[in-house]
Amino acid sequence: MALSLAVTAQIGATADLKITGIPAGTDLYETLAGGSLLVEQTAEDANPSSQEVVAAAQADYQRLLAVLYDNGYFGPVIKITLDGVDAVNIPPVNPPGQINQAVIAIDPGPQFRFGQTRIAPITPGTELPEGFATGQTASLGVLKSTVSAGIDGWRDQGHAKAELASQDLTARHAERTINADLRLAPGPRLRFGPLIVEGNQDVRTQRIIDIAGLPEGKVFSPQDLRLARERLRRTGAFNAVALQEADVIGPGDTLPITALITEAPKRRFGFGAELSSLEGLTVSTYWMHRNLLGGAERLRLEAEAGGIGGNSGGEDYRLSARFDRPATFNEDTNFYALTTLEQLDEVNFFSRQFDVEAGFTRIASENRTYRLGLGLRRAETRDAFGTNRYSLLTLPLGIEFDYRDKELDAKEGYFINASVTPFLALSGADDGLRTYVDARYYKTFGQARPVTFALRGQLGSVYGPDLSVAPADYLFYSGGGGTVRGQPYQSLGVDLGGGQTVGGRSFVGFSAEARVKVTDAIGIVGFADAGYIGSEEFYDGSGRWQSGAGLGLRYDTGIGPIRLDLAVPTSGPETGENFQVYIGIGQAF
Repeated sequence: MALSLAVTAQIGATADLKITGIPAGTDLYETLAGGSLLVEQTAEDANPSSQEVVAAAQADYQRLLAVLYDNGYFGPVIKITLDGVDAVNIPPVNPPGQINQAVIAIDPGPQFRFGQTRIAPITPGTELPEGFATGQTASLGVLKSTVSAGIDGWRDQGHAKAELASQDLTARHAERTINADLRLAPGPRLRFGPLIVEGNQDVRTQRIIDIAGLPEGKVFSPQDLRLARERLRRTGAFNAVALQEADVIGPGDTLPITALITEAPKRRFGFGAELSSLEGLTVSTYWMHRNLLGGAERLRLEAEAGGIGGNSGGEDYRLSARFDRPATFNEDTNFYALTTLEQLDEVNFFSRQFDVEAGFTRIASENRTYRLGLGLRRAETRDAFGTNRYSLLTLPLGIEFDYRDKELDAKEGYFINASVTPFLALSGADDGLRTYVDARYYKTFGQARPVTFALRGQLGSVYGPDLSVAPADYLFYSGGGGTVRGQPYQSLGVDLGGGQTVGGRSFVGFSAEARVKVTDAIGIVGFADAGYIGSEEFYDGSGRWQSGAGLGLRYDTGIGPIRLDLAVPTSGPETGENFQVYIGIGQAF
């Protein structure tokens, strides 16, 4: 006996949509309803025209048939009527003026399961879908996935032209089983041929070949092909990159690859702003050239002004220029050169500094990056110890592990940025070593209303010079948006007495957030921060801690959330007497 369920929805003014033949509430019913355009068109918030309803009904035949095949029903009967007329007999260009009732009648027939299953030949270690086995639902999707897994296994071994040679599907209606015998043709083992570049206009062809780093003569590998495509994309010089394998095998079992390139606009500019009730307004802008010398070299000029209208010292200024050249020495090593002119007018010190640095960035993978540079810093600082002018020769080293799912709004993964900077004093200071580590972890629970827990730890140290002769802008402070929200900006340092405070040689910071999605666009956040500053080179507990906590609101823009945080100090003399406001784009960390 066929079961039926009426699902009422509006088509025009009044109408009913009925799905019959499938028990309501079953997985198959829900899957069919989810795959139906007619169900979508007749949803409560939809207001389709009669022509749109007719088009959806006619398209549903193929869509519903594909759903049934994918669930093991290979003998279904589907009939869709609109006011009693079969939808296939209604001209889409001349639909009725009004449709009062739509009926999707489905007789799925028996469900088939796999009997004997075989795919050959396959490479050792090929992982086939679990559903491709005797007794499992004879799903068309499983068959397609099985063929793809077998072909991918051969392609991973260099057989780029592996394909399905034949398939023998035998239905045994009495047993309601399907025997599947799939035969693959691996084809010859191929090597990469030359990379042929098409579509480029301003970026030189040889530079594109160098950046891609496709290993001509090496055994074909889909992984190498993916890496070559990623190297071209990360230059930022191209809007689109496609690497196409030749249809015909070349001489000596080689496979030529064609790179189809669409170049991005050469110039780009942008701006940003962040507001804090205590630190004031920070505005920034940049201008960038993506192909300065014709080899996808990037020049980026930046300007930033901070502390505008704030109560955390004076105004800060920063000008910088950075040049990056991809594929220097090899395809995964980039050269960079930068220069920075900066003034910091902070609560406890004043600094003007000029930096010049050059070095190399090694991109070990899309998640791991290493840095090595050589720099020169010339600075004049003024703090509780007086005025100091110094020159340093620096050797900045760094690593970055970025396994976040999304940079501005991470929900899973982790991020680690660590730097070690030995410095040699040419004048005005002592030799030493500055280290800093920033580690973050993200985990999300739930689906209907997901909750993301985010943790952050920071650790810093200045080793070598005494506190009185250490570079003032290398020392650490706590308080403010980047460390402890709710506490005044750079409010925690080393107290020298008499109202004099300087930065510390050791720093520890912790932050924790619980981010709850209220709607698709709106979220709320609860957070707590803590920071430690000590005069010692490495943390020994002799310094001081501070803490803060608060609530935040997030509005998702698609690019990144707009952030509004309200925080209060939870330790120190200002507990309960003050609160701070922070506004920006992207999560706090």
